[in-house]
Amino acid sequence: MTDFTPRIFSGIKPSGGLQLGNYLGAIKRFVQMQDTDFETIYCVVDLHAITVWQDPAELPGMTREVAAGYLAAGIDPERSILFNQAAVHEHAELAWLFNCVARVGWMNRMTQFKEKAGKNAEKQSLGLYAYPALMAADILLYHATHVPVGEDQKQHVELTRDIAAKFNHDYKVDFFPETQPVIEGPAMRVMNLRDGTKKMSKSGESDMERINMLDDADTIAKKFRKARTDAEPLPETAEGLEGRPEARNLVDIYAALSDMTPEAVIAEHAGAGWGAFKPALADLAVEKLAPISGEMRRLLDDPAEIDRTLARGAERARAIAAPILKRTTEIMGLIGR
Repeated sequence: MTDFTPRIFSGIKPSGGLQLGNYLGAIKRFVQMQDTDFETIYCVVDLHAITVWQDPAELPGMTREVAAGYLAAGIDPERSILFNQAAVHEHAELAWLFNCVARVGWMNRMTQFKEKAGKNAEKQSLGLYAYPALMAADILLYHATHVPVGEDQKQHVELTRDIAAKFNHDYKVDFFPETQPVIEGPAMRVMNLRDGTKKMSKSGESDMERINMLDDADTIAKKFRKARTDAEPLPETAEGLEGRPEARNLVDIYAALSDMTPEAVIAEHAGAGWGAFKPALADLAVEKLAPISGEMRRLLDDPAEIDRTLARGAERARAIAAPILKRTTEIMGLIGR
């Protein structure tokens, strides 16, 4: 078996602004992974964004906002590779090659397409249907061995493993790794502050449903103080959160922001009423998030510097990607590269 370099790849789509779910479910862990033995590669996946219509006047700003979020949260562009996907054309090229490896039946099993397309599947772009092959290309273009994902993305990593295995089998090589998903953390799914049964989303009806990563300290505090709860105080044990989605969500957010387990949060605040817990959560959130939002605003005031940072990252990314793509084409019998 090939001895692959321990390497992490992950990306965030620029489609409407970063919110707390992006930070707790992804970026916070990305920052921590810089201190591990993995080489870390992080991307703004703008090619994924255009699988649905994006205003070309707004997309550059959304791309820079995600980059600013990475940087403000602590991604070091010297220790990690940070770039936007469209700047490395090898992503699109490998995606086409994988379109010829992946099977239609595999794509038909992808639940996210069914959820996003709904009853109008026939009217959706081919890109939306086939984008799991691009996601596989994103990962395997760097021979990434691990991908930090939420539960809702685990299926795509499994597809990536299927594509790698079929490629290796069909061409009788041991070229692509069997990438492993990394799923961990107390707040992998940050839920809506108004409805704890729904995931926090950038496209929710009310801005009070979510914490935007560009919210200032006063707005962050206000949203947590007004977050929906139930009438009961915090339970004595974590099991007491069963059937209480809003309560569980706020406890999970507190746990993730404080690097505690939900059980430890409950032990510390057992029996507390929401009149005490929500202000404590608001204060913690302001302490942790307001410096990030302030730094994001500072970075966004100088978009040219963000662009330079992404361009430097793209050069480093291509140094890894180009030889892997070239070898892929050679294995497949394509000439002229």
